[in-house]
Amino acid sequence: MALAESIEYDKIEIVGIYKAVQVRKATVIKKDDVELTRAYERYVLQAGTLDASDNLVDTDISSEPAEIQAVCNAVWTTDVKAAWKAKLIADKPA
Repeated sequence: MALAESIEYDKIEIVGIYKAVQVRKATVIKKDDVELTRAYERYVLQAGTLDASDNLVDTDISSEPAEIQAVCNAVWTTDVKAAWKAKLIADKPA
């Protein structure tokens, strides 16, 4: 009777003109290789944030799995980052 817990990143979606990366992470618990439970967690990664001088600071994706890093690096082009920065600046409170 062996219990095992594993993590699966089972959905990676690119959404919108600013290429937000939506990730669904599943925590799976199995007993003797038979799945008992599956719990989901979702989160969204954006290309970056603004610092105090309105410079775009890239989102740190170093702790993400390689597959998610590859998707982020592929979709967060220089043009996407420039558009995202412009949106963040435009959305700042007056």
